[in-house]
Amino acid sequence: MSHRKLKKLALNLLQSDALDHALEELGRLPARQIVNPLFGLLYHGDPIIRWRAVTAMGAVVSSLAAEHPESARVVMRRFLWNLNDESGGIGWGSPEAMGEIMARSRLMAEEYACMLVSYADPCGNFLEHPQLQYGVIWALGRLARVRPGLIHPAADLLPVWLRSPDPNHRGLAAWAARPFKSQALAADLDRLSGDTIAVRIYSDEQLCDWSIGALAKAALEAMAIQS
Repeated sequence: MSHRKLKKLALNLLQSDALDHALEELGRLPARQIVNPLFGLLYHGDPIIRWRAVTAMGAVVSSLAAEHPESARVVMRRFLWNLNDESGGIGWGSPEAMGEIMARSRLMAEEYACMLVSYADPCGNFLEHPQLQYGVIWALGRLARVRPGLIHPAADLLPVWLRSPDPNHRGLAAWAARPFKSQALAADLDRLSGDTIAVRIYSDEQLCDWSIGALAKAALEAMAIQS
């Protein structure tokens, strides 16, 4: 099947209401062939299609990692290249897709989680573009919900986002903070508990609006349960 036909098929599947069925159908296709169309859909104009492409990329590449690890590494290295200044591009969707893949594949997480953390680290490979920063914060939260031990150092990087004047930074960081359950974040989260600004976050395969305060309170409640 040609690249154009694969991209059209992938788009039609991701536009359907039944995402589980779409992922199942995409999983029937040769993984190394469907990856390129999914890369293109990370740039789609419709936010829900972009996010579903992130989910689909995670499902496809994690399956690829289980059968052909080196092929999955090639995909991960492509994301790393997209986020490199020398690539000439911006890398839209790359942090999110990396986070989704690593949430689904322990092997990829063990090998690339440190790179994801470095994108949020001012002493590492810090990404300057706000839109990419949103993606990195989301990816840290997504991965932390499944494999918190692999990115525990990221908890130390969240305060700068929790104190940001940008509501998307604050909201995403509060959402990302919940699985870390770090008491060191409690003061910043408590300060945000009255923040009524709403942010839109992709969670559990849905785009949902939450107030920053509600996200901060949920993170604080998770810490209280832990203690």
